Amino acid sequence: MTQNKGLQIVGLGEAVFDIFEEETILGGAPLNVAVCAHQCIAAAGGAGIVASRVGRDALGRQLIRDFESRHMETRYIQIDDDRPTGKVLVSMKGNQPDYEICKPAAWDALQMDGRWVELASHCDAVCFGTLAQRSAVSREAIERFLTAASGAVRLLDINLRQDFYSPSILDTCLQWASAAKLNEEELGIISPLLNLETSNSAGACTQLLQKYELNFVALTRGEQGIELHNSSGMAQAPATSYPEHPHADSVGAGDAAAVGLMIGTCLGCSSDETLELAAHLGGYLASVPGATPKLPAELIRRVGLTRTD
Repeated sequence: MTQNKGLQIVGLGEAVFDIFEEETILGGAPLNVAVCAHQCIAAAGGAGIVASRVGRDALGRQLIRDFESRHMETRYIQIDDDRPTGKVLVSMKGNQPDYEICKPAAWDALQMDGRWVELASHCDAVCFGTLAQRSAVSREAIERFLTAASGAVRLLDINLRQDFYSPSILDTCLQWASAAKLNEEELGIISPLLNLETSNSAGACTQLLQKYELNFVALTRGEQGIELHNSSGMAQAPATSYPEHPHADSVGAGDAAAVGLMIGTCLGCSSDETLELAAHLGGYLASVPGATPKLPAELIRRVGLTRTD
C-alpha cells in the first residue's frame, strides 16, 4: 500500500460563512473541499488549499484565524477592501439544506494574481463550481486558473444554487473540466439544458462523459450510493453509514465525496477503490452537523492507505 505524499488539492471559488439559526460556521463548497482534503492528506505531506477572497472585516478575520488554527495555508485567500466576506443563510427542510446566498460578496471579485499563477502551475487537483461565476470578473479568474492548471484533475462539482447558472455557463465549465460530479436532481435539471437525449441516468452520464471528453462522471445517489462512469463503463459503490449525530445534516457530504474522488484519481486508484473512499467520506459528513467537522482518525487512516501498487 502506498501513501498519498505531497498532494495539493485546491478548492477554487466561494468562501463563505453558513449562517444557521443558532450558529455561524465556515461554508462554501470549495472551502468545504479544501478543509476535508487537508485533514485527509496533511499527515502525508499534502495540503488542502482554498483559493478565494474575503472582505477586510470581522468575518474575514475570523475565517483566516480558523484556517490558521487548522494549520491550513492562507496565502491564496485574497483580501477585498470594498466587498464583505460572503454569507449564506441556511435553513433546513427536513434533512436537506436550503440556501439564500447574499450579494455582493468578496468572492465576486476573484483575481488571477501571481500567487494563484504559482498555485495553478503545481497543484494536483482543483474543484470548482458555477456559483462563483455569477460575476464576470470571477468567471475570468476561474477560467485563467483552470487553463494554467491543465495538468491537474479539474473536477466540476455541479452544485446548482438559486439561479446562478445557465446552459452557457454549464457548457463552458464542462469544457474547462476533466471530470464532473453531480447528484440525481442536478442531472435531471442539466440534461435538457445541455440537450442530453436519454431516458435514464446512466445514459445521461455516458452522454455527458462523451460529449465533453471527460475522464469520469460521478453520480451521487444518496442512500443508493455512488456511481462512477468512465471509458471502461460504470462502477458502483453502496452508501456508507456512520453512527448519526442527533443534529446531523447533509451539508458538505457531496463536497467530501468530491475529495475522495480527487484523491483516488490522483493516486491512480481503481474505480472501486475511488468510489469506496468517496462513499466513506460522504457518509461520515452526512452523519454529523456542519460541513467542516474534524474527521476521525480511523477515516483519515483509510484515506492514507488507498492505493495498491
